[in-house]
Amino acid sequence: MDFIEFITRLEKLDTCAVSDALDSLGVNGVADGIQRRSTRQKIAGRVRTMKLAAGRQPDSDAPHLGTRSVEEAEDTDVIVLEQLSGINAACWGGILSEATQHKHIRGVVVEGPVRDVDEINETGLPVFSRSITPVAARGRIHEAAVNVAVTIRGVSVEPGDLVIADGSGVVFVPAAVAEEALARAEQVAAKERRMVDAVHENITITEIMDSKYENMFERAD
Repeated sequence: MDFIEFITRLEKLDTCAVSDALDSLGVNGVADGIQRRSTRQKIAGRVRTMKLAAGRQPDSDAPHLGTRSVEEAEDTDVIVLEQLSGINAACWGGILSEATQHKHIRGVVVEGPVRDVDEINETGLPVFSRSITPVAARGRIHEAAVNVAVTIRGVSVEPGDLVIADGSGVVFVPAAVAEEALARAEQVAAKERRMVDAVHENITITEIMDSKYENMFERAD
């Protein structure tokens, strides 16, 4: 997979077009319930994962949670965290965000709580999360693994998958279907641009949104 080319194409789309494309392929990629917490920027990039677990870090010399991901991530990456411990503790905050923004990493998506939202906004880093809390991770949760399969709102996500997030939500694109999904999403976007043009040509909305739009793709079984 030429992920640089794919990311460039993904940047020109939105989550709705990508969701439509995945839906037509019968692929579940929409992480419902993950909301934008900072900036108004769209993010699109390659997934780098981190999994959290309950309890203190077993190894007292282990690095602070999140630091390995920031150190290893590239400017094409989005850091994606799974915090499904059942403990209300933030796994991302302001200082990590500052370091992430400083490295030009594209953004962060969290299945779980974040904190320091005002501080994160000041950094300019786009962060999406399931919830917000001021409660610290210290002594409550720890980093269990990086670059492993994670689950984000019921969606199975692998390192190297693609992700796009904007005001409508978060959508993951499995690497295995990236080419076809992007091609279909581009078709959706092009069709909808033509429909917008038609509105300004005074064509009726009923005629514009006809059966050709409704049945643009036959859903995969």
